[in-house]
Amino acid sequence: MLPDVTTRGYHHGDLRRALLDAAVQAIEESGPAALSLRDLARRAGVSHAAPAHHFGDKAGLLTALAVEGYDRLADELRGAGDDLLEIGVAYVRFAVDHRAHFEVMFRPDLYRGDDAEVRAARDRARAVLRGGLAALPAAEPDRDALAAWSIVHGFATLWLAGALPPEAGRDPEQTARAVIRRLFE
Repeated sequence: MLPDVTTRGYHHGDLRRALLDAAVQAIEESGPAALSLRDLARRAGVSHAAPAHHFGDKAGLLTALAVEGYDRLADELRGAGDDLLEIGVAYVRFAVDHRAHFEVMFRPDLYRGDDAEVRAARDRARAVLRGGLAALPAAEPDRDALAAWSIVHGFATLWLAGALPPEAGRDPEQTARAVIRRLFE
């Protein structure tokens, strides 16, 4: 039986995690701009002051979500091995499977982009992406990394927005693989 949060407060074993999970759900429903700490508190069944206690403000919560997203992205990319094509597909898979994180991570106007944890997590994800480029003959590794990221990020963004034409296909990984493969032709 679920606790009656209206008459007696509910104690979470991990309120921080519960609030982050509620934020993911809210962002998936309405996008990151519509997120409010008061709504998260309601979703988690806690007082409206509880989110501020853990995160300070909305930017603090979104900063934590961005850190989590970059860490998850780094893990996803690392799991793809050293093959640049598969790293690109893993990037698209991450965007599709973790849409709320993806939407926050690339909106630094919503969170504290200069936060040390954000920088470290973002650098870990970038390092894995750059590692996939190591097998290619590269005269300009920085530009190659930017080009590879732009392609997979652009594809993922277009896929999530539903902006690709119907003939592009219905499977994001299969379609991404075909698009990214064009780089090697």
